[in-house]
Amino acid sequence: MKNETLDRTDKAILSLLQSNCETPVNDIAEAVGLTSTPCWRRIQRLQRDGYITRRVALVSAKRLGLAMTVFVQVKAAKHDDKWLDKFAQHAAGFEEVVEFYRMSGEYDYLLKVLVTDMASFDHFYKRLVAGIDLSDVTSSFAMEQIKYSTEMPLAHL
Repeated sequence: MKNETLDRTDKAILSLLQSNCETPVNDIAEAVGLTSTPCWRRIQRLQRDGYITRRVALVSAKRLGLAMTVFVQVKAAKHDDKWLDKFAQHAAGFEEVVEFYRMSGEYDYLLKVLVTDMASFDHFYKRLVAGIDLSDVTSSFAMEQIKYSTEMPLAHL
């Protein structure tokens, strides 16, 4: 199944699991028109083939007091492998960094950071820039979250 196209049933199973990974197999099977055993086999195959990478609980940032979302853009001081590896390890090591990308364009990296307030962001920022040579760092503060989803688009399959 690795390099094969997913069929309509596979896509339906993935959609249901993305919506709620705790949905009982019997309910998924009924929704997609299978019996439990073939449905369970498909789910296991989707996991084995890497379509389902893990099952997690989504936790509310708001309830945890993580009221501030900051997008931090970083320009690399150097572009050699040693510096790039060092920076990647350094930035990925912060719990506040929930997403981290190497980018094209004016800035080399984009970090999504969740913190409680400006003071906690300032503390994070000082630790981020300490001990590593950076060319430029700029931060943008999200004023409102318009859309947030962990569900992958499946319509193209």
